[in-house]
Amino acid sequence: MIVPAHWAEGRIQTVVDGRQLTVRRFGWSDDSPLAAQAHADERTREALARIQAGETLPRREAKTAYNGANGMPIREQIVRREGETLITRNGYGALCLNTPDVLFVDIDFEEAEAAPRRKGQGLPRLLAVVMAVLAAAAAAAITRSALSAAGVGAVVLSLLWWVPGRRQDKAENEPPPQAPATPEQRARQRIERFLFQHPDWHLRLYRTPAGLRVLAMHRTFSPGETAVADCFHELGADTVYARMCRNQNCFRARVSPKPWRIGIDDHLRPRPGVWPVALERMDEREAWVARYERAATGYASCTFVEAVGASAAVHPSAEAVQRLHDALSGAQSGLPAA
Repeated sequence: MIVPAHWAEGRIQTVVDGRQLTVRRFGWSDDSPLAAQAHADERTREALARIQAGETLPRREAKTAYNGANGMPIREQIVRREGETLITRNGYGALCLNTPDVLFVDIDFEEAEAAPRRKGQGLPRLLAVVMAVLAAAAAAAITRSALSAAGVGAVVLSLLWWVPGRRQDKAENEPPPQAPATPEQRARQRIERFLFQHPDWHLRLYRTPAGLRVLAMHRTFSPGETAVADCFHELGADTVYARMCRNQNCFRARVSPKPWRIGIDDHLRPRPGVWPVALERMDEREAWVARYERAATGYASCTFVEAVGASAAVHPSAEAVQRLHDALSGAQSGLPAA
């Protein structure tokens, strides 16, 4: 799991082909700020050498708080440690649980599908008749026989009259069509199919404002193992989340509400919310966080739905993470999820 405690930025300014060039790169370390700066300087020198060799590279890296899905470490403030589990504050101010081996699956409900076409929709009958006449004319031109044209036209017109009638008779005898499954129902159906194929799995389901969260309880997982990739695919996990898990070797769940859902309309200060923050700006950040925490007390981040599958199978590490997750997220508090 890659969530460094210390960050720094390296900077080299030089002249290449008569033009001034400035290259910046981030560095990180769990040991100390000095180690983070040394790593930043090393990465900056490597980037400069590659640019001087003719490679096209960006002069600086974007200051984003959460770019783990793109291969960079998660750049967030570590708020709390519980063994190997870390609680961090993300780029918009919410708390996130990060665990190296307890499987969370983030399932966002897809947008509602477009309404299917009604059965029996087709060409208007007048247009169909015109097409039949044209077919008869074509037959007459080919066979040079008016009788052949009349015969073809009669057959086509008979079919045009008979087929819609047959469709109507059939429709009257069929049961009324059922409403299409909702995105949540489709997600639950995928989970049911998955458990049918994996009867030894124990899953806890949580409802989030935008989808479902799944927590595996029966054993721990390495984020890179095949079982995790198969689970993500079969359950329809969010693709960015799945990529982050592979790149950062961890699993992740947001455990406090999103600010804009609880009346906090301004962004985490100072912008863009990237950690670390200069000492002279810490008061500004802490004031925003205090206001956010006061508002967040009336909300949960998700709601526990049910445990499904082999519910007697519980791994101790998964149980410890589950208890921490449920306490921080308010999953069983009865508060509205935001």
